[in-house]
Amino acid sequence: MTREEFASYIEDFYNIKYDCPFEDELDAWVFRHPDNKKWFALVMRIKKRKLGIESDEYIDVVNLKCAPEIMDDLYFEGGVFPAYHMSKKHWLTLTLDGTCSDETIKWVTKISYDLTKKIIRKKS
Repeated sequence: MTREEFASYIEDFYNIKYDCPFEDELDAWVFRHPDNKKWFALVMRIKKRKLGIESDEYIDVVNLKCAPEIMDDLYFEGGVFPAYHMSKKHWLTLTLDGTCSDETIKWVTKISYDLTKKIIRKKS
């Protein structure tokens, strides 16, 4: 899945478009919940070296929030890394270059979406 395919998937499935919150980084796309404005996905273009890959080539990635209890298992999948530039306890970085499967990207996106959505509390 490419960054453009990811953006199309989010728009089609969740009816959410990205915004560019950083004036100096227009290739950084944030996907937020419309009601609480919390991020559930951040697409970036970074050097592979930032993921521990010995290369100065750039790669598109997405950061997604994840339940800590399943993160270790996901690291065995290709294209899944501890989060770049975010809490490594609650966020993962997934590559958008075809290394990480589309199914994994969609599954972790749903987890991230659910973990960051507005919590409606019942009145007692």
